[in-house]
Amino acid sequence: MARPLVMVAPTGARLTRSDHPALPVSVPEIVETTRRCTTVGADALHLHVRDADGAHSLDPGLYREALAELARALPALPVQVTTEAAGRYDVTDQLACLAELHPAWASVAIREMVRDPDVAARFYATAEATGTRLQHILYDAADAVRLAKWQADGRVRPDQTEAILVLGRYGDGTPSDPTAIAAFVAALPGGTPWMLCAFGPSEHACLREAARLGGDVRVGFENSRTAPDGTAWTDNAASVAALCSSLAETVA
Repeated sequence: MARPLVMVAPTGARLTRSDHPALPVSVPEIVETTRRCTTVGADALHLHVRDADGAHSLDPGLYREALAELARALPALPVQVTTEAAGRYDVTDQLACLAELHPAWASVAIREMVRDPDVAARFYATAEATGTRLQHILYDAADAVRLAKWQADGRVRPDQTEAILVLGRYGDGTPSDPTAIAAFVAALPGGTPWMLCAFGPSEHACLREAARLGGDVRVGFENSRTAPDGTAWTDNAASVAALCSSLAETVA
């Protein structure tokens, strides 16, 4: 079994320092956290930016600032920006961010796009025209069905096939169960390249099972700040290092 790609998601849209004192929020903090995570095995970054009040933002200017600093510090690192609404933005806002920023790679939640299918069609067309690689966020099998339907009718373009599967939920205590992964993968359109993220202390167990099944993995404070025994990680790099060590044993 080949080692999966390991993406780190160090910040998220909703967390604050009250959730963990080492949560990186400012651009310098995100850059330094990412540098530390790549040193211990992270291959890519899932990027969120915050506004002056610390709130989740889709401001292209803030994204450009962060991307420029990351490019200076880690020029070879693949960076994926989020277009997540997080309860603050509508589909038109998400399209505007994508159209102005032209990111190399972006994630998009299909259940957010279904709020406005016509604008969603423009979103996918814009990504195709600007060469933005997309990863679809899927929260359950119903989202996988939506993705397959939109691929079949041409709304989602033929090369926009990647997906990230989400286990558990933010803030509601829903557990992430490694045994649920195989059925989730089976619901995907055939040939879908997939990644997994998982909320809560079973995060690493879920990611090891995803790797065993042939998926890539996303780890970091966006989804879990705690080790399997429930103790808090000191920082994102500690979680990444532990996961990469256990993946090395799984792959061996």
